[in-house]
Amino acid sequence: MANQTMLKFGYPDSVVGETTYWCALLRPRQLTAGCLVLVCKEDGTGLGNISPEAGAELPTVASKIEAAVGAAFSPEKFNYLAFMMNDPHVHFHVIPRYSQSVEVGGAEIPDPTWTKPPNMEAAADLTDDQKTIIHNMLKDNWPR
Repeated sequence: MANQTMLKFGYPDSVVGETTYWCALLRPRQLTAGCLVLVCKEDGTGLGNISPEAGAELPTVASKIEAAVGAAFSPEKFNYLAFMMNDPHVHFHVIPRYSQSVEVGGAEIPDPTWTKPPNMEAAADLTDDQKTIIHNMLKDNWPR
């Protein structure tokens, strides 16, 4: 069953991959190429409220994310940001980081704050088709 945060980020259409306790969704606003939202499927609204099983699975799902995004776009780093200010359930914004722009479907997607925290208000100006290309590349590279 999907929680409110999963639905806000487009579940089920935006799913890149899932595990028992976590769902990786394409982030609608791509700050850099391959941005995701990793949402815990449980109803916890604080990191200390998720089950030990969900907590134990976090490294596994992070590994799958890093493999999928890595195969698709070869980022140099990953930022996992947990704000939970507007969306209640435990979730992380996954921001792949790049020292150079990434080309996707004819668009150059920069990482304008490389080496510093990402600007969460900025986003690449992408068409729906370009977002679909990103989504499909990530789904196709999700480890089975």
